[in-house]
Amino acid sequence: MSPLPMPSAWAGPLPEAAPPSDMAVYQLPTGSYETRAVFAFKGGSFHEKRNFAATSVLVQHPRGDLLIDAGFGSQVAAHMQTLPRMERAPHRLTRTVSEQLKASGYDHGRLRGVLVTHSHWDHVSGLDDLQLPIWINDDELQYAGEGKGGRVFREVSASHKLHRYQFKTASYLGFSSTFDVYDDGSVVVAAAGGHTNGSVIVFVTLPTGKRYAFIGDLTWQLDAIRRRAERPLLMRMLADTDPQLVREDMLRMIALADAMHIVPSHDVSAYDGIPKLLN
Repeated sequence: MSPLPMPSAWAGPLPEAAPPSDMAVYQLPTGSYETRAVFAFKGGSFHEKRNFAATSVLVQHPRGDLLIDAGFGSQVAAHMQTLPRMERAPHRLTRTVSEQLKASGYDHGRLRGVLVTHSHWDHVSGLDDLQLPIWINDDELQYAGEGKGGRVFREVSASHKLHRYQFKTASYLGFSSTFDVYDDGSVVVAAAGGHTNGSVIVFVTLPTGKRYAFIGDLTWQLDAIRRRAERPLLMRMLADTDPQLVREDMLRMIALADAMHIVPSHDVSAYDGIPKLLN
């Protein structure tokens, strides 16, 4: 199986950013579910089982904190039962985001909301335990409101306020529509529709100069970036609204692989090096 063509590595300067000195990121793993590598990327083995992470990321910023995705919630077993039988998988729930925040003594008043990379169940299950505004763009809100993949989102978001952010035509690392959350370049959301209509990538720059790209489900595993291997055909047909857009954005991220730490939402190992809020 031929990999995607190798794009030229990003040669230009990285975008300017002025993250405040007390900005930080933390991972909040909420559990995992099991699948096989053959379904995750081309060339994956049927015999190799992979634990898919369900992890939220906390961005601490003096202008207000944000969660990126919500992970598994306390009702995840019921949420999984809404899926077609073939998509259900053995899963393990650890501590929800809400439980971790409480156990750590975190001040909930710091939180501005939950920015979802997209509205699929395994990114939004934990919303029902978090009474926070949901940050979402119009394309994703339409997808979540109409598509079968938005069923859990519609259930867990019913009592939440929605913060509908707008993209600007401002190029960032090859992405043409972006939203600068704090207007300092530290957290930039890039439109990356293709997995869902309004799926996004969240670029985070820390005061140390360390850069992250939280790519949601652009790929499910880091192997897809390293091997330039997109999802198998059946998975592209089932999971993606526009596989060609996914392919184009994959190539952009492959070109950036040496410039930043890329984090597919469901790759457990991709979170290595990001401190946990609770140890």
